[in-house]
This record gives sequence, C-alpha cells and structure tokens, in this order.
Amino acid sequence: MPIQVNNEAVRRMILSSCETSAEEHAREWERKDIQGISWDLTDCSRERFRKYRLRHLLSTEKVPLKEDCKETKTGAKYYSFAKYDCCSMSTEQYYEDTYNAGMVWSTSKDDVYLGTRYQIGHCPALTSQNTTILDLEGHVAPSELHPGNHMGGFYMTQISAMTIRDKLLIVGGTEGQLICKLLDRPGVSFCVPPSCEPQGKINAIDIYNHRSGAVHFMTSGQNCSVKDFDAETFQFCSDFRFPWPVNHVSWSPDGKMFVAVGDDPQGKLVDAKSGMIIDSVSGHFGYTCSSAWYPNNEYNFATGNQDRTCRIWDARNLSTSVHVLEGNVRAITSICFTSDGEFMAMGEDLDYVHVYHVIDEFETKQEIDIFGHVSGLSFSPDTNSLFIGVSMDSFPTHLKFSRCCEADSDSDSNSNSDSDSDSDSDSKSDSKFDSDYS
Repeated sequence: MPIQVNNEAVRRMILSSCETSAEEHAREWERKDIQGISWDLTDCSRERFRKYRLRHLLSTEKVPLKEDCKETKTGAKYYSFAKYDCCSMSTEQYYEDTYNAGMVWSTSKDDVYLGTRYQIGHCPALTSQNTTILDLEGHVAPSELHPGNHMGGFYMTQISAMTIRDKLLIVGGTEGQLICKLLDRPGVSFCVPPSCEPQGKINAIDIYNHRSGAVHFMTSGQNCSVKDFDAETFQFCSDFRFPWPVNHVSWSPDGKMFVAVGDDPQGKLVDAKSGMIIDSVSGHFGYTCSSAWYPNNEYNFATGNQDRTCRIWDARNLSTSVHVLEGNVRAITSICFTSDGEFMAMGEDLDYVHVYHVIDEFETKQEIDIFGHVSGLSFSPDTNSLFIGVSMDSFPTHLKFSRCCEADSDSDSNSNSDSDSDSDSDSKSDSKFDSDYS
C-alpha cells in the first residue's frame, strides 16, 4: 500500500504525537522528534517523509516567479527548540484552505494563548496545563455596561480571528461578531453583534497605538471593510472601505498610516487621518494574506502572499519592493517581528517557518521544518521566545523556541535547520518508501 504524505497523514501524526522537551530532543539515545512523532512506528524516516511531502505540496501549488527573489543563506540558528506541547482543549482547530492564521499570541516568554474553533486557551509554558479562558461553544454575554454593548450575547460563535495585548483579548467571529475580554477581569466586557452584511467574517484584528496616543483596535473583514474601535471604551470610531475583501491590516508605529491587504495582488497604503489612499503596494501575483510593520521604523513593512513570497517595502518609495523573500511550498500567512526589530519570522500555510536576521538585510535565515498547518506565530514581548502553532484538523499544538545568545547565533551559521534530522534511521525502509510513494 502506498505511504500517504497528504494532510490526512499529517493529521494522524499530530493526533498521535506526544510532548517533547529540548533535553529529549537533544539526547543521542532514543532521540525524540520535535513534534513527538514516533518515526520508529512508521515505514519511513523523517527525511524521506519530508522529501516526498515536499514533492506532493509543490505539485499542488503554483510556483512564483523567481527572478527578483533575494538569495538568502540558510543555516543560521537564532532560536533553539525548547518544548513541544499538545494542548488539551475540547474543540479542534479546523484547517480550511483559506489561509487562516493568527491563532497564537504570546504575552510573556512563558505564556501563550491559543485559539480553536470555539475556545481560547491559556497554556503556560512552565506547566503545559491548558486553561480555557473563553468558551464560545455555548452562550456568552457581556457583564459590563457600555454604550452599544450587545447585552444579549451570542450562541455558538465560531472563531475566525483573535489578538491579545496588555491584558486585552479580542476575538472575531465568522459572522462579524466581536468579543472583548480583559484577562484580569471575570466575564466578557463588550460584544458587537453579527454583521448585517453578507460575508461578514472577520479575517484579522490588530491592536495599535492611535496617533492621538490612545490604544485602538482595527478589524479586517471579508465584507471589504476595515473598522476602527477605541480599545478603552470599545466604541466604534471609523470605517474604511476597499474594493476587495480585506485579509489583514498593519499600522505604522507612529499611527499615521496603515497598509491594508486582501483578495487582490495590490495592497493599499492609507493615510490614517484622512482615510485617503497614499499609494498602491504592487508586486505580488496572488491574494495577499498577511502584513506586519517594523516595530521601530515608521516607513518599512512586510507583506505575505499566495505567490509564496514575503516582500519588504519602504513607504517612501513603493515603485518596487526592497527585498523579495521566497518560501518553500505555500502562501506566506503569518509575519511577525521581535519588539526590538532584530528578527522577523514568516510562516507558510503548511510545514515551514523562516526566521530572518533583519539587521543584516535578510542575508541569513533559520528554517524551521515541521509538519502541519502553521496556525500562528508570536514572539514574546521580551524577544526571548518564539511560539509556533501547529494543527491539521486536530487539537492545537505549539512549539516553543528560545532565543540563542549572540555568540551562538554567529557561530552556528553553518549548522542545519531545526528539522530534527534522524540520520540514524534514514536508511530504514528507504527503498520500500521510494517504491511505495505515489
């Protein structure tokens, strides 16, 4: 029987995986896979499975134009594997081929929050004991009085987007619902009712510093709308309309402009005060899935696209991108920067995360090789940890990577990526696997 390397095979692997520590992964005897996959129980090694899964994924994805992609040296090691956790939650993360991500957020080097179809869970990295902090499978209603609060609440709200910052959790639903919860208070603070427009799904939520000095949040909608709210009062402030469904927005650090990307190769750079479009962001070849602004630079931002590339832009000159960074197999659905701006991580929809050294102009990168849907990326605020969410129609799992010291990063430029190569077992059943794959 042919050995399967499709998403169903990966789903089974994740469902049967077990937690793994850095010590278990590093030991020479009975070395564990970083995702806790028992390769000894399969008919192939990890390297052979990767080889043929890569071939399978490339056969189902369009290949981007390569002439302007930057040549980046792979092999650096900026973050080392620390832990793999299988979070015990009663609802699963469903994988839809619509490039959904953003279901992982970190508030400290030891705290990560994960979203599933109906729940938000808190998983402290030290204990790995998940706690459900918001369950939308039943009835949820606000417990505070605010103008415009939907006091009736919701039933069975399916989560499509989430974000966390400064104890504020904001969740978006597939029908345009919004739920705001302060993590240091019981109950829910504010609810926005479902959109009366068709295709009201919220694709992403971004909390940012408004030019007035207040903290705001903005939602990106499938209904071609970007809505702005005050994060302290939860009051609606403004609505920006675009000619296509908006998948993501990112704000400049000074709050003066934002970039909106969506179901169109072109993005838009927008003046926040007037709402006028400053310029178009042109260069991608497919729908744009993700974006992120440099945390310490008011002009540079990044966009990720279906064409398997992440482009770096300078808002002062959008006639061409500054850099074009190429992924391996799928759309670039997640982009995030460390708070000091030194590193950028970009996640593909499936199987790969790339960590770039921004300071050296993206000359080097670390490639993290996993199996499954990358459901989100998040650096801890102190830059010491990188959390990667992984699922495939399964319960959520996440990997924690810890920042290496500067000396390790520089000296390890010739090392292999974190792919957990099990060279000792590479020869096991190789000929059988080669003949069985189809």
